[in-house]
Amino acid sequence: MKGRRRFNAFVAQRIFLCDSVQHQRGRPRALFITPHKSETHNLQQHHRYFDAKQMSSIMRKHDSPSTRPFLWAAFLLVKPALSRAWAQTKHTPPSIFAPASTPAHEIFGLSMFVLAITGGIFVVVGGLLTFAIIRYRSRKDDDASEPPQIYGSVQVELAWTVVPVLIVVVLFLTTARIIFAVQDAPEPKDALDVTVVGHQFWWEFRYPKLGIVTANELHVPVKQATFLHLLSADVMHSFWVPELAGKTDLIPNHPNDMWIAPQRTGLFLGQCAQFCGPEHAKMLLRVYVDTPEEFQAWVKDQQQPAVDDAAVAAGRHLFETQACTNCHAVNGTAAIGTFGPDLTHLATRDTIAAGAVKNTPQDLHEWIKDPAHFKEGVLMPAMQLSDPQIDQLVAYLDTLK
Repeated sequence: MKGRRRFNAFVAQRIFLCDSVQHQRGRPRALFITPHKSETHNLQQHHRYFDAKQMSSIMRKHDSPSTRPFLWAAFLLVKPALSRAWAQTKHTPPSIFAPASTPAHEIFGLSMFVLAITGGIFVVVGGLLTFAIIRYRSRKDDDASEPPQIYGSVQVELAWTVVPVLIVVVLFLTTARIIFAVQDAPEPKDALDVTVVGHQFWWEFRYPKLGIVTANELHVPVKQATFLHLLSADVMHSFWVPELAGKTDLIPNHPNDMWIAPQRTGLFLGQCAQFCGPEHAKMLLRVYVDTPEEFQAWVKDQQQPAVDDAAVAAGRHLFETQACTNCHAVNGTAAIGTFGPDLTHLATRDTIAAGAVKNTPQDLHEWIKDPAHFKEGVLMPAMQLSDPQIDQLVAYLDTLK
């Protein structure tokens, strides 16, 4: 028995390590191969939602021939969701049960109301079923005769017709009230306007009144309404930050609108919730809710032109003479592309690749060298540059603050 438990723990650890490296590297690996020592060291530097020790503890605690298949089935079903790489940040997974914005609170209240009603129905039906099964179970002294038959009861039939109709009507009216309250909310005069454009597979954020264009990381002030104008540049996407608001689709040639009013500061994670292509799962987004002072400081920094540092002139020349300028824009340079994220203040962002990769010089180097290394199916091509050239380019991009 002890040997079997050790084997289960060994398997759980190997699954976790290989799955984590697969998320990190963006390439499939054999299921039970232990990653290279350097990969394991790099993996340990990131924060994960589920670790091997927890799985091993579960296996040791509940291991038995009868429960083992159920444990592994549950683990394999839940593991992908638990191990989703939200840019390897130290942050709890997004949850609709932790609302932090006015629309999210409205949706949460409706959800709890519906859950209470359906839970009550479950308890009543389950209780009656359990009572009937126990009360009228077969006994040894039964004479096997047929019990009295009842062919219809007006009272019972009215009850199981009227009560469900009333429940449906109440749920419909409550849901409609919340929908209209959220969708028809008037825009305050001091509201922040942001245009959100969904691309394969990244987010573009435009602040038209502030003259700011950024990507993948949305900054908004706390306790102030932010109205989002949703557009799509290609296919259908869906903007969803569970703790701030419900899902709203970005449909080509059909603008949509939504709003958020965060009540507390912090980082809130979201994702495209509509399948939009092979890298849909890594089209992540990050919403930073700042204090008014922090937000104004961020706005001031973002409105500045790109830094022109003579120490990285070689990297800037490389950037401007390669195909980078066809897709990317950097204010104050010849780069005016619109197909890729605006890089004017790239170094101020915590992540690259739509939140899938940490914004470090090492990861940026690997991203430029081979984007598919992190996001297989990404539209950005490998630039076919030498390592020294990429180092020069990274040094220049690292100054864009």
